[in-house]
Amino acid sequence: MPPIENLIAFSIAALVIILIPGPSVMFAVGRSLALGKGAGVLTVVGNAIGTSVWLIAVVLGLGAIVASSEFLFYGIKYLGAAYLAYLGIQAFRHRKDHGFDIDASGPQQSKLKTLREGFLVGISNPKTMVFFTAVLPGFVDVKQGNVMLQLLILGLIFEIIGVLSDSMYAIGAGLARDWFAKDPKRLAIVQGTGGILIIGLAIWVAFFDTL
Repeated sequence: MPPIENLIAFSIAALVIILIPGPSVMFAVGRSLALGKGAGVLTVVGNAIGTSVWLIAVVLGLGAIVASSEFLFYGIKYLGAAYLAYLGIQAFRHRKDHGFDIDASGPQQSKLKTLREGFLVGISNPKTMVFFTAVLPGFVDVKQGNVMLQLLILGLIFEIIGVLSDSMYAIGAGLARDWFAKDPKRLAIVQGTGGILIIGLAIWVAFFDTL
C-alpha cells in the first residue's frame, strides 16, 4: 500500500485534474441531455469500467506496449472517435422519436446497452492508459513493496473520484433536461443538442485532444 502522504497527494492531484471538465464529462453531459440523468450516470459507470481495463493493463505492464506503438495507439483512438460520432449522430437523428414521461428518467433504452456504450467509449480512449503509465508510478514507494498493488490502489482512487465527479455533471444536465421535457419541442432541441455535443467531442478527440 502506498504511504498515506502519497495517497493524500495523489487524491488531491486527481481531484484537481478530474474537476476540470474534459472528454468524459462532455460525453456524460451529452448522454444525459439525450437520454436523461439515469442514462448519464450509467454512461459514467460504463466509462469507468472501460478505463479500468487500461488501468489493469498498466498494472500488468502491458500499457507500455500500446504507448510505444503508434499504430495501436492511434488505431484505438480513431475507432473511439468514430464510435462517439456514431452515438452523436444517432442521438441527433432520433431526437424526436422518443416519447418522454416527466416522471421517468428519460427515453427508453436498456440499461445494459447504455452501460455498454459507456464501456466502449472508455476502453477506446488510450490516452487514459498513457495518463496512468505516466502519472501513477510517481506516487509509488518501492520501499513499501508490491508495486502492482500500489498502482492498482492509486488507479482505483482515480476511478472513484472520476465516477463521483462525472456523475454530478451528468445529474445536473439530466435535471435541466427534465425541465425542458415538459415541452416536447424543447425536449427535441435538448436531445439534438446532446447529439451535437457528442459529435463535437468525437471531432475534438480525433484531431485536437492532447494529454
